[in-house]
Amino acid sequence: MTDLQWDSIKKAVQGKPSSSPQIGFIIDSPWLPGFYGINTIEYYTSGEKWFQANKKAIETFPDIIFLPGFWSEFGMCTEPSAFGCKCIWQDSNLPHAEKIIQDISDIKNYNKPNPRSDGLLPFVIQRLQEYQEPIRKMGHNIRFAIARGPLNIATYLMGTTEFMMALAMYPEEAHKMLKMISEFTIDWLQLQKESFPDIDGIFILDDIVGFVGDQECRDFVVPYLTDIFNAYDASVKFFHNDAPGLVSSKYLEQIGINLFNFSFEHSFGEILEHTGNRVTLLGNLPPRDVLAAGNTVDVKNEVLKMFNSIDDKDRIIWSCGGGMPPDVSIENIKTFENTIVNLY
Repeated sequence: MTDLQWDSIKKAVQGKPSSSPQIGFIIDSPWLPGFYGINTIEYYTSGEKWFQANKKAIETFPDIIFLPGFWSEFGMCTEPSAFGCKCIWQDSNLPHAEKIIQDISDIKNYNKPNPRSDGLLPFVIQRLQEYQEPIRKMGHNIRFAIARGPLNIATYLMGTTEFMMALAMYPEEAHKMLKMISEFTIDWLQLQKESFPDIDGIFILDDIVGFVGDQECRDFVVPYLTDIFNAYDASVKFFHNDAPGLVSSKYLEQIGINLFNFSFEHSFGEILEHTGNRVTLLGNLPPRDVLAAGNTVDVKNEVLKMFNSIDDKDRIIWSCGGGMPPDVSIENIKTFENTIVNLY
């Protein structure tokens, strides 16, 4: 993103008033290939098509902040691949990482991966290095180090049901697993920061956080996310969880998070109540049912409802409640943008 856009995000997380609206969307491989007219495999394997797809989005919507901006990724396979997961690729769908841990006790057989050499991680770095200069020529810079969260990675390594059961039945082994994953994640974030000094943000995505109870959140989420978000000194600490978020939202400030993308099923008021209006919110239009499946009238009406649902708008970046889903049209995005702009 541009210097101006980055400065506006930093002001938003500081709660500084803005005379103009801030609009931002998380975009990556669920949306960009279809938007650019290529399949998923092309997007992942061709650096030039990856770059051009991101470039087209930026040039089509120059006043919208796309987060994290030129995201070099391989879907949910990125981090699990470093642990040795088999990655299943498809032309028209996101890739899938097959689990490798059959029993929580197997964790003792695994060592922390090296992000410099293991799995797809070196390819993530290489792509950004290859396109860093073209990105800069567009007036943009790489701003975020990005990783899936520890619970999210754990579920790919051993399965969601199996991991959730392990939290309840084998907490000691679950802690060992999360400790190893968290230490790996910190190494991975620090490598990205080392490789691209313009990075000044941390972006963590972990929907599994939305499926634990309060005690489990305090035991298995807060300590590990706190360490991860302190991997280095960052101005923007951005957390995405578009699963149920009321349990974790009251701990965001304690963890150090200052920007939160949450489920559209929660109102701004609910999240503000839990965060004490001390965390900037990015949301929360329904992404699939309105932004993707609705027409321009639906989008305009729902944006108006969203806007009018909150009085204090200083800590708001207008978006959808999750990442940009597949098949969102240019017309719907422009309607979203124009509706918000006309309200200021």
